[in-house]
Amino acid sequence: MDDDRPDVLLTGLLFYDLVLTGLGRPPAPGEEIWTGGMGCGPGGIANLAVAAARFGLRTSLATVFGDDLYGAYLRDVLGRQEGLDLTRSRTGDGWPTPVTVSLAYGSDRALVTHGQEPPYSQDALMADPPAARTALVHLEAEPRAWLAGAAAGGTLVYADVGWDPTRRWSTDLLEQLSLCHAFLPNEAEAMAYTRTADAHAALGALAELVPVAVVTRGGDGAVAVDQTTGEYADVPALDIDVLDATGAGDVFGASFVAASLGGWPLEERLRFAVLAAGLSVRHHGGALAAPGWYGVDAWWRSLTDPGLRRAYGFLADRLPARVGPPVAHAPVTPPAWRN
Repeated sequence: MDDDRPDVLLTGLLFYDLVLTGLGRPPAPGEEIWTGGMGCGPGGIANLAVAAARFGLRTSLATVFGDDLYGAYLRDVLGRQEGLDLTRSRTGDGWPTPVTVSLAYGSDRALVTHGQEPPYSQDALMADPPAARTALVHLEAEPRAWLAGAAAGGTLVYADVGWDPTRRWSTDLLEQLSLCHAFLPNEAEAMAYTRTADAHAALGALAELVPVAVVTRGGDGAVAVDQTTGEYADVPALDIDVLDATGAGDVFGASFVAASLGGWPLEERLRFAVLAAGLSVRHHGGALAAPGWYGVDAWWRSLTDPGLRRAYGFLADRLPARVGPPVAHAPVTPPAWRN
């Protein structure tokens, strides 16, 4: 293995997220609701990048930073604090950072975003993509040229997909799976794109298109098939109180990649990803809610439930000797902005 390769290559849109929690319901038009919970930090593609980096993976992120206070803050967090390789990222001259306000209530959330099309496309940022062990991508209706180049160069592509606001769920998108090693949609997306009635049927359809197929099921856990090893796994979710579900799917994906790079059996990979995603919903935001090795180790050490001790007993051999310092969670106010 070439040690100079990034473990994970990513590109996509970066957001500054402001998350408000503790709402019993969303506000009605003309209504003001006060809440006691708030956090801020990187969002969008940063959710995947930070989650991967916190598991010790060499993570290269190509994105566009806004030419403003938000952009400077995000660059500092991602580069200095989280240690991401940002050499392929650029700053948009006069371009404002996209900002998302997330209103979290129960296990769901509503989002309001201000933003503009970035001045550099993914293909411009990723021209002649470097060799990497894996790439984590969000598939879009319009295929990205760089993705074919990365796959041709031997990079294993792990992909998910976003909600289709048109609700057409064009099966043309699934043609891109020929470039992918793994596909990790949620249950609703998987059923919609495969025209199936349940998660298991959707998984079967996707397993014919990609070597590793995973369908996440929220409170019902996740199911997966690995055609390269002949493994099947179906694991339950953890019983965890949800503060903010923002980015939980991204944490799942990055954690699955980390375990896959470690060569773990499929059931261990799936349980690990379910655990990491579950731990992330206990904190504000997406990127800075990622638990990393420190969070997983703390959970394992505090675990007393005998059933979970058996189910997650593999962690005793998988956790690194050095799990690193406590991770930084989303602050109420960015430290650089405080007086």
